[in-house]
Amino acid sequence: MSWIKGVRAKAGGAMLVAAAVAATSSVTLAQTTEWKVQSTWPQANLLHESPIRMAKAIEEMSGGRLKMNVMPAGTLVGPFEVLDATHKGVMDAAHSWPGYWTGKNMAAGLFGPPPGGPFGLGRDEFISWLHNGGGMELYNELLQKELKLNVVAYFTTTLCYWEAFGWFRKPFENLADLRRLKFRTSGLGLIMLQNMGVSTVQLPGGEVIPALERGTIDGAEWAIPSHDILMGFQNVTKYYYMPDMRQPPGIQEFLINKSKWDALPKDLQLIVRQALLAEIMIMNNASIDLESKAAKELVEKHGVKIMRTPDDILKAQLAAMDKLYDEESKKNPFFAKVLASQREFASRVVPHASRIRPPLDVAVEHYWKK
Repeated sequence: MSWIKGVRAKAGGAMLVAAAVAATSSVTLAQTTEWKVQSTWPQANLLHESPIRMAKAIEEMSGGRLKMNVMPAGTLVGPFEVLDATHKGVMDAAHSWPGYWTGKNMAAGLFGPPPGGPFGLGRDEFISWLHNGGGMELYNELLQKELKLNVVAYFTTTLCYWEAFGWFRKPFENLADLRRLKFRTSGLGLIMLQNMGVSTVQLPGGEVIPALERGTIDGAEWAIPSHDILMGFQNVTKYYYMPDMRQPPGIQEFLINKSKWDALPKDLQLIVRQALLAEIMIMNNASIDLESKAAKELVEKHGVKIMRTPDDILKAQLAAMDKLYDEESKKNPFFAKVLASQREFASRVVPHASRIRPPLDVAVEHYWKK
């Protein structure tokens, strides 16, 4: 402590402290990272709010060391171009849905999740397969080895309920009626409906409402009431059909350029992964509350008629999906590999879930159908 006694020593100490502060500031600045992120969702969609919320959480948890500029669909590239753009480094990350990449490899649709659950897997069971049953590893194998993309993916942002069947310009009564209509959908559900003899078209979110309004299409699906009401479906049609076997609760993805991900410090990687996991529960909790409110508003304020999807359509969906699974497995080894993993997982967890869960329709009958 003798250096405190001398003026020269004091000056030297002050210089040392100043140098240390400067070095620390330099390190902090060097570690500050900014990412360009684009979603596949329009500005007004709840799914676009999800990556914005995640970005704020990541910036706060990282002390500002990782910042993300989250942009809506179309800002940098088209909504169906975000995977390739992330691979090429046009953007650093993207918030999207695996089912959009079925054109590259049909196996991508098995992570959406696919129609039927699959095999009766519910939302929670499917998320368990992703994180505990090898699903996450298989999806990254698909992206990195099968598609040769410089991308790493993590799952996030799930909806709480199976999606509605969709919105239609006029009512219909059965599968035969549906076959006379042109319907917008996406992912494996598009192939499934084609197997049912339905005329289908795939459109990005921003084009769906105008096409429905113009009559270019007769019907369209998007998601669930809280999302659909923000899209404005109720302004162009009043016929809203549910339920549906086509699309279980949607699982979104966060695609990251692998070079950028590998360069990120381990603690920031952990922060990102935890924020993505947290968003699964955050969106689930929010959407459960919002769904009934949105459905009530659609009916009472906008005059929407919520219709039940005809049973022959629901049964035909599963049969059409089985056909797709069988045909694609024969020509696509990786598709067969993923499907086998899901089937094995479902064979154990689905029967158990059906045993241990009480039949809630009994409670619904008791409390709400008197």
